Amino acid sequence: MHDFFAASAGVAGTLIGLLFVAISVASGRLRAGVDGQVHRIRAVAALTAFTNSLSVSLFSLIPGAIGPTAISVGATGLAFILASLLSLIRLRQVRWTIARDALFLVGLAVTFAIELIKGIDINGQAGNSGAVDDIAILVVVCFLLGIARSWELIGGPSIGIGHEVVALVRAHQDSAGDPREGPAPPGPPAPPAPPDAGSAER
Repeated sequence: MHDFFAASAGVAGTLIGLLFVAISVASGRLRAGVDGQVHRIRAVAALTAFTNSLSVSLFSLIPGAIGPTAISVGATGLAFILASLLSLIRLRQVRWTIARDALFLVGLAVTFAIELIKGIDINGQAGNSGAVDDIAILVVVCFLLGIARSWELIGGPSIGIGHEVVALVRAHQDSAGDPREGPAPPGPPAPPAPPDAGSAER
């Protein structure tokens, strides 16, 4: 696993650098207010996910350090998730975007909890290679979650199959009109056509 963690450490460092660029680009979205707080939570969530992967990858290169590192970063991540969920509750607004962010934070909390448990397993059994493999998978999961948060932070477009199907159905209904309205009422009769001058002369 040495080569994997060495490569993931380089990937994590690069993604953290790109995240700083994304934050500077989206600085206007991080202003005070409800939306600003949501974007700040997204930014910190992405940074937490990438920092988690970076810490685990670097300390895994030190013999015997992967277990305590997984425990430390897992507990730190869970503390961040708790603070973020309390922040969303404090906003006192029920919207789809906030509910979606809360659901994402719950998924991130599950990732950190599993990482914490695997770190405890490694501390109890130093030769537990299965737990190390699981932590390596969680590192990749943190990469994917952090990328997703970064994409939403900068306002990247989101195209989902459910959203597109609903939009297609609505567009079809709008083009067909409301069936409850019935057929359009008949208009006034058309005026009679003028007589043909040639036929009148004959």
